[in-house]
Amino acid sequence: MTKDEIKALAKSLGADLVGIASMDRFEGAPKQMDPRYIMPEAKSMIVMAFRVMRGSLRGIEEGTFFSNYSAMGYGGLTYNYIPMTVINLCRHIEDEGYEAIPIGHQSDWRGIHNDGRLKKNFSVPVREGYPQPDIMIHLRIAAYLAGLGEIGYSKMLLTPEFGPRVRIGVVLTEMELEPDPIYDGPKLCNKCMACVRECPGGCISPTKTVKVTLAGHEVEWGDIDVAKCNDYFSGGQRVAPGETSDYIEGRDDIKRASHTPFFRRPKKLYNSGQAVCGARGCTRACMISLESRGVLKNQFKEPFRRRRPWQVDWSEEGNVRFLDTDKKEGNSDHEAD
Repeated sequence: MTKDEIKALAKSLGADLVGIASMDRFEGAPKQMDPRYIMPEAKSMIVMAFRVMRGSLRGIEEGTFFSNYSAMGYGGLTYNYIPMTVINLCRHIEDEGYEAIPIGHQSDWRGIHNDGRLKKNFSVPVREGYPQPDIMIHLRIAAYLAGLGEIGYSKMLLTPEFGPRVRIGVVLTEMELEPDPIYDGPKLCNKCMACVRECPGGCISPTKTVKVTLAGHEVEWGDIDVAKCNDYFSGGQRVAPGETSDYIEGRDDIKRASHTPFFRRPKKLYNSGQAVCGARGCTRACMISLESRGVLKNQFKEPFRRRRPWQVDWSEEGNVRFLDTDKKEGNSDHEAD
């Protein structure tokens, strides 16, 4: 099968975007994130992007229907739709006589944390010089190496079609396919810092950055406090010294944040996180900024933000405050009324 045939097949199976990376592009990757250890004879990585429906962000934007983004925009894609697509693509590749690995989501068995630290007392290498199981493939970097888009300041993958509204699935295969060029189209991220300003937890540093070299290209993004991001994504907020709370079961250091209407953290959906903040900065604010600049191919007849965004004040008075949205650049730089 040719590259074009593989791409057409992947799209017919449900992928929105498809790119091909040669395995040499992963040279220099940390051992614990190097997919070449998974399949040493792999010649190609097929990377597929699946759009998150803009409508799945609507309920969180309005503050009335939070479950759809967690279910259909996050967990449903990650644990149902993407695995079905990648496994069916692998069936066709195996019928051609080539081994292929369907990777629909990251293994919960991975040997490192989100910030790259090795997990203690989790696993050991089976051979000298090998990484410990399981390897974590950095999906956004894989998509970058397959030419699907660029890495924005928020560390989100930005595609020219959907901006940050994508999830990624990959196939490792021994089939040799012509690689796509690294994305070199119109610049998507203009460092407007909407992601920084709108992140409810202030998890993205406005000044400290991380720089890496990917296939000879220098890529930079804002340094992210991933542990804090996880808490705020779930609607949690760190308590002040001396305080205790029980917003998140089993922890007394997290209370409900000033931006969530829930008294207890909601349950997971499709084994996926509770998207209470709704990726307010890294996805919604970024998307609004990109759409306002007219740089995305997937265009809509109406702007996404149509009303002033909500914010609940969980002070003793229990007042509800709304934010001023009469600012440019995606209505991102707000002050409370």
